[in-house]
Amino acid sequence: MLLDIPESFESARLLICAARPGDGAAVNEAVRESITELRPWMPWAQTVPTLEQSEASIRRSRVEYLERTDLRLLLFAKDTGMLVGSSGLHRIDWECRSFEIGYWARTSCTGQGYITEAVYAITDFAIHQLQANRIHIRCDANNAASTHIAMKTGFTHEGTLRQDSLDHDGRLRDTLVFSKVRGVEFE
Repeated sequence: MLLDIPESFESARLLICAARPGDGAAVNEAVRESITELRPWMPWAQTVPTLEQSEASIRRSRVEYLERTDLRLLLFAKDTGMLVGSSGLHRIDWECRSFEIGYWARTSCTGQGYITEAVYAITDFAIHQLQANRIHIRCDANNAASTHIAMKTGFTHEGTLRQDSLDHDGRLRDTLVFSKVRGVEFE
């Protein structure tokens, strides 16, 4: 909790910032627009949230950010101020300095390189600001877009966790694990 972590940082086109009270409306709008595309991959996207549920989620994320237990980050386009997606550093192990990057894009903003740009920026942030030793990405083996981003941003495929969880329809699924580690992919 005593670690000073910036509330925001930037990439070429994005303002990447910690969730703040009041951000629930922007998140709700993006999730509502994107629910069909999110549902197969995101356990939390099985139903359309109310505005109040989205704001409550943002406020829980704010507490987790301050406690340093989960670092949810919102991605805003600098030129328009529109929320283009969400990312963050999850499954944090501060002793090992290990972090998982998760991400999703608003449907109207997919295919524009925003998530790739965010992953590069968040990886750099984790390495330089948080002294990460390990950064990893986990995604459903059938999620071609997420797999592409992990590979495009230079993460190494470590392996496949076979039948390790259920998909949104209750079927067993495989999870791909990609990583970057200090001394191998970065210094």
